[in-house]
Amino acid sequence: MRYVSTRGRAPILDFEGVLLAGLASDGGLYVPERWPMLTRDELASFRGRDYAEVAHAVISRFVGDSIEPSTLRSLVGEAYTGFGHAAVAPLAQLGANHWLLELFHGPTLAFKDIALQVLGRLYDHVLERHDARTTIVGATSGDTGSAAIEAIRGRERATIFILHPAGRVSEVQRRQMTTADAANVHNIAIEGTFDDCQAMLKTMFADDAFRDALRLSGVNSINWARIVPQVVYYITSALALGSPEVPVSFSVPSGNFGDVFAGFVAQRMGLPVERLVVASNENDILTRALTTGDHRLTEVTPTLSPSMDIQVSSNFERLLFEMHDRDAEYTAGLMRQLAERRGFRIGAAAAATVRSLFHADRCTESETIETIASVHRDTGMVIDPHTAVGVAVAERLRGARGTPMITLATAHPAKFPDAVEHAIGLRPALPDRLADLHDRKEHFTTLPNDLPTVMAHIRECMDQKRSTAMGQ
Repeated sequence: MRYVSTRGRAPILDFEGVLLAGLASDGGLYVPERWPMLTRDELASFRGRDYAEVAHAVISRFVGDSIEPSTLRSLVGEAYTGFGHAAVAPLAQLGANHWLLELFHGPTLAFKDIALQVLGRLYDHVLERHDARTTIVGATSGDTGSAAIEAIRGRERATIFILHPAGRVSEVQRRQMTTADAANVHNIAIEGTFDDCQAMLKTMFADDAFRDALRLSGVNSINWARIVPQVVYYITSALALGSPEVPVSFSVPSGNFGDVFAGFVAQRMGLPVERLVVASNENDILTRALTTGDHRLTEVTPTLSPSMDIQVSSNFERLLFEMHDRDAEYTAGLMRQLAERRGFRIGAAAAATVRSLFHADRCTESETIETIASVHRDTGMVIDPHTAVGVAVAERLRGARGTPMITLATAHPAKFPDAVEHAIGLRPALPDRLADLHDRKEHFTTLPNDLPTVMAHIRECMDQKRSTAMGQ
């Protein structure tokens, strides 16, 4: 299996190379040179099998011969042993033919765990095999940071730096990152937005000297190895509701477009998906782009669903590449327009194709609160504000009622207790294993929204680490 950059000027890599590279050297994102396919019989054969078994079967199609099959099977199997539900990603019925896919049973209570618990083990294996080390730099709007830290902390061959927007994540999200007491974990609070953090990340990867000196790699969904494990739960949930004989639809709370792109990949592999619904909060650039063809940046508005407070959705570039017949030069041109003019228009033919595949809408703050309240009132279930955005938009855009609609429940409600308490008057409790989270000591550095300052801080930390290692 080989991978190409969406901008066409980076080396073609295998899966192992993509894992370690993160972002392509030309600033683009890696995608498979061809989409691996699953026949209807192969999909049907997954039904009723253990989640880890299906995960191995799906992920192996993207790994190719980069990792021995038995080793990959072991790594994937280990990844899900710490989840709080035997099914890993169980379904719960919300209403008539409307289901929640619970993706919050991992160690940090968010859907990012499902990919990052695999990714951490892949790093360990590949780095050990090559007797190498890496510096992982990630940007987070809330959940990626804690999930990445949980996956990497304590590992001998990787040091991780996570950038988060100061004051723009929930207290639980912040503490899950900053209370990780491990020598290889560094948290940086940036005085800016998530888009600022993500822009810094991309610039660091584009700096050849910095990237090579620190052996940079990335855990954000710009790294293709982050997307692959997310494809699995689209397949397992669809199979549980009758696929491949029955088509299904999905509603995905969307900020950076990585999670819903994984659904697109599942569809490309052969899963019969009727609708992929993109649910935005008031930062609705994806809804505007998908419905009008006009992709134009505005200011980021803080909301009750902070993980979606994004204007620059990195993974949208992968979709643009696909929708423009994999024209890398054209895709690179759109990205230049975005950087220089803060926007671009999607070509008419591509926009029509996009609208045939994706449906999109936004959810206001008041609708978010009302959805949390109505779900609790009608079912007794407690959902977080991101999931509420997905539920509200799903009910508006679900299409034929005979088609099962699956809304992705992306986080545990206890990660956003203030919003939930405001909606239903009850404060959701953290699981026992995190009950002392608010008593743990925090470790983080606050830095200005200034790239040279941040890069200097990372260099200094790594220099100190090397000096300490040499003195031992």
